[in-house]
Amino acid sequence: MADAAKAPERIVLGSGYIHLATFTKGMTIPDPWEFCTDENRFSYISGGASLEYSSTYSEAKDDMGKVSKTIITEEEATLKTGLMTLDGNTIEKLCDTARVTTSTDGKYRIVKIGGVGNRKGAKYVICFHHVDPVDGDIWIMIVGQNQAGFTFTFAKDDATVIDAEFKALPNLDGEGTLIQYVEQVVDASSGSSSSSSSGTGTSG
Repeated sequence: MADAAKAPERIVLGSGYIHLATFTKGMTIPDPWEFCTDENRFSYISGGASLEYSSTYSEAKDDMGKVSKTIITEEEATLKTGLMTLDGNTIEKLCDTARVTTSTDGKYRIVKIGGVGNRKGAKYVICFHHVDPVDGDIWIMIVGQNQAGFTFTFAKDDATVIDAEFKALPNLDGEGTLIQYVEQVVDASSGSSSSSSSGTGTSG
């Protein structure tokens, strides 16, 4: 009799980094480990990050409860994190009607927010990178946009942290994928870890 599959021993502990770049229709989504660079780092974060996935099902059954069929009809995914380092360009990515300009003398960055006629319809490639030198890194990648607005708080005894909620959109590939979860596979015999070399494909 075959042995039962061994339970995973990976313990996910700690936070990570959030990376972001503008999404354009038809672009090839980079592999997460190639996308998560200093150039694409969006902000240093506070309070970690969370990924929420939910689904809605529809069930049909006969009056006597003898036969039934259930199908999934809707899915939703949201990547949440707290942005601790920010400027006007950060806010511009959180609000679709925000516009950023610089004063003529270069001393001031001006952000205008509001006016539905100023909406850009912008989408972003967003990736959370959890660093783990022992069990291997984890990446969570979506294409989405912040649809929850934001709260900007100034406190006398604490740093300002803006809570961002990026709603995933089905633009990672041509299959309707909302989330790409990637983990490094650690070779127990050598103690090394490696990433898959397969690409994510072309988005629609």
